[in-house]
Amino acid sequence: MITVSNVSLEFSDRKLFDEVNIKFIPGNCYGLIGANGAGKSTFLKILSGEIAPSTGNIALGPDERLTTLKQDHYGYEEYTVLETVIMGHDRLYEIMKEKDAVYMKEDFTDEDGIRAAELEGEFAELDGWEAEPQAAVLLQGLGILDNLHDTKMSELSGGQKVKVLLAQALFGKPDVLLLDEPTNGLDKLSIEWLEEFLINFPNTVIVVSHDRHFLNKVCTHMADVDFGKIKVFVGNYDFWLESSQLASKLAGDANAKKEDQIKELQDFIARFSANASKSKQATSRKKTLEKITLDDIQPSSRRYPFVGFSPDREIGNDLIRVENISKTIDGKKILSNISFALNKDDKVAFTSMNEAAITVLFKIIMGEMEPDSGTFKWGVTTSQTYLPKDTTSEFEQSDMMIVDWLRQFASQEESDNTFLRSFLGRMLFSGEDVLKKIGVLSGGEKVRCMLSKMMLSKANVLVLDDPTNHLDLESITALNDGLMTFKGAMLFASHDYQFVQTIANRIIEITPNGVVDRADTTYEAFSENKTVQEQIKELYAK
Repeated sequence: MITVSNVSLEFSDRKLFDEVNIKFIPGNCYGLIGANGAGKSTFLKILSGEIAPSTGNIALGPDERLTTLKQDHYGYEEYTVLETVIMGHDRLYEIMKEKDAVYMKEDFTDEDGIRAAELEGEFAELDGWEAEPQAAVLLQGLGILDNLHDTKMSELSGGQKVKVLLAQALFGKPDVLLLDEPTNGLDKLSIEWLEEFLINFPNTVIVVSHDRHFLNKVCTHMADVDFGKIKVFVGNYDFWLESSQLASKLAGDANAKKEDQIKELQDFIARFSANASKSKQATSRKKTLEKITLDDIQPSSRRYPFVGFSPDREIGNDLIRVENISKTIDGKKILSNISFALNKDDKVAFTSMNEAAITVLFKIIMGEMEPDSGTFKWGVTTSQTYLPKDTTSEFEQSDMMIVDWLRQFASQEESDNTFLRSFLGRMLFSGEDVLKKIGVLSGGEKVRCMLSKMMLSKANVLVLDDPTNHLDLESITALNDGLMTFKGAMLFASHDYQFVQTIANRIIEITPNGVVDRADTTYEAFSENKTVQEQIKELYAK
């Protein structure tokens, strides 16, 4: 258990937290949520002791151990993979090193023998003899196979290092586990493994993530950073989101009878209780949900951008035809004989073990890169707009103000300041924000600018390469909702499971040896279809 008592944090210009009091209980997984800048990552650093609060204190239970997911991917370059994981248990690793040093002494004394015996005793108490097998199991679950366990960290790819550092945080059954964006850089199989690990983890977990599906799967509670406070709510992210929206509705309906409000709350809780996660936590979660009263839910101060795409014309029968496109970059084959034809109603999620393949394909069909061979042809009635993964080239005129940047893409009727200010206001650039220079925008602000540009285009085909990257949960939710109602066609890639599951009606997997194409299916059905997954494995193995 970890107890937060009267914790405040002040900076020169503002107070981030004000007398926060929480107990994080073993057996629960807490999703720490809040708008960008609310202080989620900062709060994790306060819990870990990396940042000292202005007032208050953090207390662990007696002899309890806390671990965090390290963010420095280059901090262990000289160590082997297995050793890096075991370093997640500081005391165990210290004992291992001291024990080795004692036994290496040439003039081994009686005192050394006594010290060695003491170390061996503590080593056994900490389950040291199982350290390497346990570390290996974690690595294997995350896709780091045995042949890499004795490899130096410096020889791994960036994605592999992320997995090793995650295994390090999980190692040794910590009493409190702090995870800041643990799914970043993980492939689908690794995320599924991590979900199962956390569902069955018996101790305390506190996690920050923008992956709504992940939060829904693993979290028993949400810790909401709002109004300078942190309040804990029972349930997963979807329950918190809908309960806060219900609270806003009830608060705004001042004339409603109390009995009617209670009935609406009871119906809402009953629906969520019936659909609780299938994990072993479901029964206790359902019982806790049923105890919630009207006073337990509160409206949120969150602001959601408006995302809505309105194409100016319908698409004819043909969307795009791609035939035998291949591309090699720096001697590495990225695309090999990629062929598919899409229809006017397709909303296609592209997936691949090699994300670069999707990015290169999108660049080719948007005219930003030439294929080595093969052709593509858009339907004559289509108009396309594109959100690339890297938006750097879109914001090269760093001294330009947001409102002037967007004016470049507006029609004559939409180019006056009143319209543009109103439009940007709906995308959360209100007041003087529209005068900010584009050179100082954050990643999330740049994506919101790009979405504004795309909405003004009135295109009937959207091409989006990882559009949720850099966005906060509120913007992801707004974008998700906007795309679900979009009347045109879409080609997109995303790491967000819920985003793909709720939007796509067709899935195309790009492999090193062609594509696996399935129409009229959900992402979940595609992922769980054993025949399809075997077909994908065969194409990757060729």
